[in-house]
Amino acid sequence: MKQRLVLIGNGMAGVRTIEEILKADPAKYEITIFGKEPYPNYNRIQLSSVLQGNMKLDDIVINSWEWYKQNGIQLYTGEAVVQIDREARAVLSSTGRRVSYDKLIIATGSHPFILPMPGHDKEGVIAFRDIMDCETMIETAKQYRKAVVIGGGLLGLEAARGLLNLNMEVTVVHITHYLMERQLDETAARMLQGELERQGMKFLLQKQTSKILGRKRVTGVAFADGSTEKADLVVMAVGIRPNVELAQACGLEVNRGIVVNDHLQSSDPDIYAVGECAEHREIVYGLVAPLYEQGKVLARHIVGQPTEPYTGSVTFTSLKVSGVDVFSAGEFRDGHTQALRIHDETQGVYKKLLFRQERIVGAVLFGDTSEGQRLFSLIRKQTNISAMQRVSLLNVADAPDAGMDFSAMPDDEIICGCNGVAKGTIVEAIEQQGCRTVDQIKGCTNASRSCGRCKTDVAKLLEHVLGDGYDPAAAAVKEAICGCTDLSREQVLAHIQEKGLRTTREVMHVLGWHNIEGCSKCRPALNYYLGMLFPTQYEDEGESRFINERVHANIQRDGTFSVVPRMYGGVTNSEQLRKIADIADRYEVKMLKVTGGQRIDLLGVKKEDLPKIWEELDMPSGYAYGKAIRTVKTCVGTDFCRFGTQDSIQMGIDLEKRFERLNTPHKVKMAVSGCPRNCAESGIKDMGVVGIDGGWELYVGGNGGVDLRGGDLLCTVKTPEEVIEYTGAYLQYYRETAKYLERTSHWIERVGLKHVQDVLADRVKRKELNGRIDLALSVTKDPWKERIENRTLREQFDKVTVE
Repeated sequence: MKQRLVLIGNGMAGVRTIEEILKADPAKYEITIFGKEPYPNYNRIQLSSVLQGNMKLDDIVINSWEWYKQNGIQLYTGEAVVQIDREARAVLSSTGRRVSYDKLIIATGSHPFILPMPGHDKEGVIAFRDIMDCETMIETAKQYRKAVVIGGGLLGLEAARGLLNLNMEVTVVHITHYLMERQLDETAARMLQGELERQGMKFLLQKQTSKILGRKRVTGVAFADGSTEKADLVVMAVGIRPNVELAQACGLEVNRGIVVNDHLQSSDPDIYAVGECAEHREIVYGLVAPLYEQGKVLARHIVGQPTEPYTGSVTFTSLKVSGVDVFSAGEFRDGHTQALRIHDETQGVYKKLLFRQERIVGAVLFGDTSEGQRLFSLIRKQTNISAMQRVSLLNVADAPDAGMDFSAMPDDEIICGCNGVAKGTIVEAIEQQGCRTVDQIKGCTNASRSCGRCKTDVAKLLEHVLGDGYDPAAAAVKEAICGCTDLSREQVLAHIQEKGLRTTREVMHVLGWHNIEGCSKCRPALNYYLGMLFPTQYEDEGESRFINERVHANIQRDGTFSVVPRMYGGVTNSEQLRKIADIADRYEVKMLKVTGGQRIDLLGVKKEDLPKIWEELDMPSGYAYGKAIRTVKTCVGTDFCRFGTQDSIQMGIDLEKRFERLNTPHKVKMAVSGCPRNCAESGIKDMGVVGIDGGWELYVGGNGGVDLRGGDLLCTVKTPEEVIEYTGAYLQYYRETAKYLERTSHWIERVGLKHVQDVLADRVKRKELNGRIDLALSVTKDPWKERIENRTLREQFDKVTVE
């Protein structure tokens, strides 16, 4: 008969421990998990990516709902454990549920530390710790403009970067005289501050916050020196405290954390603790790698298998802070050590190694962290480097194979630091388990599963092991389109065409979706792929679109909507303006705003008024809500500007009318500037056109928002007709080869500019691509006119509920 195992805490450390238990002895325990949040286990490391808009919740889920079912785990989400009854060997939850245990694991993590100052409990003062915090910041940014982040550590800077992406003004307040003092030395920290200031962050260093200002809601912060700073939102990112209240209440030994031995047992041998709530040898770890190391030891011990004791971890930090690569391991401050430094201000690169008694004891890398894992291995193993030239340790550029000489690399060399996966484990997965892709290796070993930054190293090791049998195309990272299936985008498209599938439900049924209803990630993707493959045969499934696309307006935080009619090239006239003004009065529109895309946004529209407003406007939708061609921004060009070399307004109007309503994998923004002064910001658009003497330059893959990226020069052409031709071919190639929800800035980096240039340089291919985009455009209609003409569709809209 199975023993009963209860896990308190559905986070990364606890669930990883359960995974290790299932690997060691899947039949040992009947497992119950309690999670306070209403989600399955997700990757907390990637919360900043959710805040910054790079990912959604579905993207950071580690273990799907289906995983718990497949492994026979009883999961209770949104239900916290409030009491541990050690005498009766049972736990009691917030809903009154009582569950008995033979073994109990506490993985309650940490609380964010909120400074206990006057006003800390005002509306608009939050931490940055979970999904709810992300959602609060995203919603706040829709209404307010000024944010103050208290804490200049890693978490604070990631929150600040996300708030910048949400178009808030952000000031970071930090009590010491430089940032990230727990990971970086002052030189690296100053370089980081300079880069972040260029991105738009402001900093107040050596400032001690004394009070939160405001009545009900925060209006600012006050400092001990008497100065103040305005704020609509205050994010506290000043540290964490182990969540030990349950353990204290039931009489377990608690210091800073729950005191555990080398097998992660608490003072009660049947109760274990793991993760940020556990204190081992007077140390509480907050990084993911040590927590996973603890989980492995705990798992083997709890199933009765022999295991080496956990003796502590050498920690390292390898992160991308607001687009800047940073690595820190071991000691990083000078003192009783010798230092080797390389500082290249022209390239923004700084590297420092610290030595003691012929061993590396610490490293700080900024701007280029490619040697990080190799250096960490030398630090962890306390390798004697007396036979090495110290400068060569940082001279990877002169010795390309030094960092990745897999032949000489021992099997215990760590490749994935977050998950503690060594070279030998990956090699075994390739040779004995038949792994042939990075994704398969991730599934077998967990390598690259957390932050994902070791994917390149895993791919190189895969190539090294397979040798002549390595197939780059087959080995490429092909991630499943969502947790409902193991199939990648390429595999799904191939099956759709091969099997003649024509509806989303048919795809999910025939291809064996784990969740036959699909999810909010795969349904819109399948709807797009089917429409892209069969534009004249496929009937768009409105129910598979996001709420904004279904009602053709952007939902706002208060449940009202934002309506944006199209203004070709940003040009309007008095008749349109009168219509907009009259409608704003008639329907009590809360705000009229000129957008960055040179249009007018009607904000605060009630759901029931949307059909009437669109009908009375009698203007095309600007698709401000859609994964589609949104707008073409223009300068005034030769019509009025004395510097203009080309007619940018007419070109912008021609482009917008040519490609309006075109569905694309993600939103596409375009701009046309009449001269190289680039007043329409063509250099940071998905497609930017710049007029030059005698022709036009076409720039692609730019992004002015998340992950700021300058566009790449695609080509130079002479005529407006060529601009239209190359733009059409480019957009169609993006439509056909990009993943759903992949911006052009990410797509161009993945497929390569040179590859796209080679495709478009072929006149026959350009003609074929334009032929296919013509076919796709031939079936598009203005969405509101179509709805007005089609009663069934209008009735569908009436049934739409606000999500």
